[in-house]
Amino acid sequence: MYKVLLVDDEEMLLDSLEVILSLNGMEIVGKAHDGNEALELLSRVLCDIALVDLNMKGMGGIELIGHLRKKHPGVRILVLTTFYDDNNITEAISNGADGYLLKDSGKNAILGAVSQLMNGVSVLDPKVMQRLTAMMGRSENTSLYDEMTSREREIASLMVEGLTNKQIADKLYISEGTVKNYISSIYDKTGIHDRVKLVVALS
Repeated sequence: MYKVLLVDDEEMLLDSLEVILSLNGMEIVGKAHDGNEALELLSRVLCDIALVDLNMKGMGGIELIGHLRKKHPGVRILVLTTFYDDNNITEAISNGADGYLLKDSGKNAILGAVSQLMNGVSVLDPKVMQRLTAMMGRSENTSLYDEMTSREREIASLMVEGLTNKQIADKLYISEGTVKNYISSIYDKTGIHDRVKLVVALS
């Protein structure tokens, strides 16, 4: 059972998320209305994943993500917001968000995102991916792949598709440890040592 912390200043949304997630076997360990309240809650309870809005009164989501990464590095962070402008996207990801989903994505998308993140798969809303792709352009994408061996390109492509290390290993009939070694080499060659940022750069 995943332990979930909800952070949003909209009471109705907090209540709705609590019902949806609870009915699907997750435990809501707390509901916070801003970043300060979230950090205070985490001084008393443990959670596996935090669903975080960006624009809140008090400490906003961007600042909270940075604090979570430093103080609670094991917590997965899913941004759940209505905003997907360039600034919010880049700051959320650079500060350490594991996923970025829009609030209008629907119940199934939110449940799927939580499950994927807890299984080590990055989640980016299609609209967010489009914005990132437009920002980064295709020239960087090509040069990043050019640095890799054919096997590394194959594994990198599967990472972009959202496959976990185990799923990649099963698909290519190699061990999970071998996949990790290839990914480590990909990180070194691209200079990007974060799975979300790498997937975004290669997309």
